[in-house]
Amino acid sequence: MAVTENTPATLECGKTIEELSAYLAADRTPPDPDIEICPECLSALDGLDRVAQLSRDLIARDMGRLPAPTESWITSIVTNIAQEVRAGRSLPLHHDNSQVTLSITEGAVRALVRSVGDDIDGVVIGRCRIDGDAETLDAPVEVTITASILWGRSVQELSHALRQRVREALWQHTDLRVTAVNIIIDDLHGFIPDREAPQ
Repeated sequence: MAVTENTPATLECGKTIEELSAYLAADRTPPDPDIEICPECLSALDGLDRVAQLSRDLIARDMGRLPAPTESWITSIVTNIAQEVRAGRSLPLHHDNSQVTLSITEGAVRALVRSVGDDIDGVVIGRCRIDGDAETLDAPVEVTITASILWGRSVQELSHALRQRVREALWQHTDLRVTAVNIIIDDLHGFIPDREAPQ
């Protein structure tokens, strides 16, 4: 997968998306211990791998019928991955002992949402945003997700599936009080641009 000069770049750990993309292209060999133990790098590698696999799947499935995903579409997803793997805020978790403080990073929650969404056939997560005072236990928050869906699939069905699965994952793995999961479908992939529009 090509990463352009304009791809934003450096994670908080100091590694760049370009370095991680090259490492992934080399099948993670030789192993780089700095990358392999860094949560940010591992999350970014996972996202880059999913985007690359999606590109390969689209090309294999529709070879000769559909164009390859555009560079700008792939770059926008890579850009969002780079932004979202940053740790961000520390979101508290409940614990019975008041002397114990547990938290999960906002970046880990966004990675969870991305992996849940990307596991739904026909959905590719673009961005994930957590709005509200997520650093306070039991404060209401909203999760807003932008996504691309496969051309020809039902927007309503995929949006509903995405919303339900994200709610379940957040309930199971976090202590966020999610009052809404907002889904914005802002792109289609697998579209045939030269197909004539209905009259």
